Amino acid sequence: MTNILDIIKADYAKFPEAQTYSIYSEDVYFKDPVYNFRGIKQYQKMIGFITFWFKNLKLELHDISRAENLVKANWTMSWDAPLPWKPRISVTGWSDLTVDKFTDTLGNGEGDRELIISHVDYWECTKLDVIKQHFVFNYH
Repeated sequence: MTNILDIIKADYAKFPEAQTYSIYSEDVYFKDPVYNFRGIKQYQKMIGFITFWFKNLKLELHDISRAENLVKANWTMSWDAPLPWKPRISVTGWSDLTVDKFTDTLGNGEGDRELIISHVDYWECTKLDVIKQHFVFNYH
């Protein structure tokens, strides 16, 4: 069985490009300070939105650990906002990813595998703090 931590680390390193959606359950629950939904298709749409609007995006993984079925990842995500003055936005936070074991009932030869059933992001700042970052002007 592939180590799900290794897959998550690799995905964070290249985020938002080429994410491994196969490690998420079809009805994965996602929540952060902006979004709250269920389903891998909605998750993919959200990543597509981020890819389109957030330029020069970087997701820096500070730490990742696992305790039983909970994976905790601490990170900082930063990007250039799509505004004429292109402010650099930065959010530090963490993700709680809940994993569960699933058995291959279709006979695909996958055996038991772990899937993320819940992905909840927390920010160390408020939504207002993030909005304020859009209105910092750098005069040269």
